[in-house]
Amino acid sequence: MTGTALVRHVGRADLPRVAELAAQHAAYERAAPPVPDLAGRLAGLLFDTPAPRLRCLVAEIPDGEIVGYATCAPELSTWDGREYLHMDCLFLAPGHRGLGLGPLLVDAVVAEARRLGVPEVQWQTPAWNEGAVRFYDRLGARAKQKLRYSLPVGGAVA
Repeated sequence: MTGTALVRHVGRADLPRVAELAAQHAAYERAAPPVPDLAGRLAGLLFDTPAPRLRCLVAEIPDGEIVGYATCAPELSTWDGREYLHMDCLFLAPGHRGLGLGPLLVDAVVAEARRLGVPEVQWQTPAWNEGAVRFYDRLGARAKQKLRYSLPVGGAVA
């Protein structure tokens, strides 16, 4: 890659590309695809609310193509009695990994945590994703062993 890549906050016009990357991310993690109207839903969470909780950062290469994204939102830890920033997604398109963009995205999420005044960033990755585990270990992150559960709530807005 020649030139300088950058990480910036997402713009409304970037959301269709973020939705494409989210679909690639879901396929990579062997998960169900995102909802069909993901770009619109993200617009509502990021731009169409007076106090958005969700933050989305994108990695853009010099030619202007968005090749990765990270999303995060503040959460609470009962045991610690404090907030932390939960990084829900971090993804780089194939062919753009190992080029230094991952650390740029993580640095931007950490900067977001500092702006919010929260002392920690937490996230998860599938145990089988050895590349991600090595990447996070190189950053100095510490893994916690837990299983993540999901329970649909009947009658809730989809």
